[in-house]
Amino acid sequence: VQLQASGGGLVQAGGSLRLSCEVSGFTLDNNVVGWFRQAPGKEREGIICSSARGTKTYSISSVKGRFTISRDSAKNTVYLHMTGLKPEDTATYHCATYYPGREVEACGISNRLYDYWGQGTLVTVSS
Repeated sequence: VQLQASGGGLVQAGGSLRLSCEVSGFTLDNNVVGWFRQAPGKEREGIICSSARGTKTYSISSVKGRFTISRDSAKNTVYLHMTGLKPEDTATYHCATYYPGREVEACGISNRLYDYWGQGTLVTVSS
């Protein structure tokens, strides 16, 4: 199982980026997917997730209305669409996944839920 995150880079405040997380070794269908970030000197935090069926999402208040998550089952890929970027969004972004069992219409952003993690991709937002 591998998760490969990409798409990070340097962007000016107010700009947009789309991160991709390509999954290999298993199908994303029926698995929750989440995005996390870790800023320098801070703990990793979950920011957004998508339920196993892709019908429900959850995001933390600091990114709500600016970040969205989507998945392409045909490509076995999950995306993080980021708009209105702020300097405080600067961090290394990681994707992760877990199997929720029967909870197919919900998702969580606690680190302990997630079984598989990708390496991070760095997003730097300049002011």
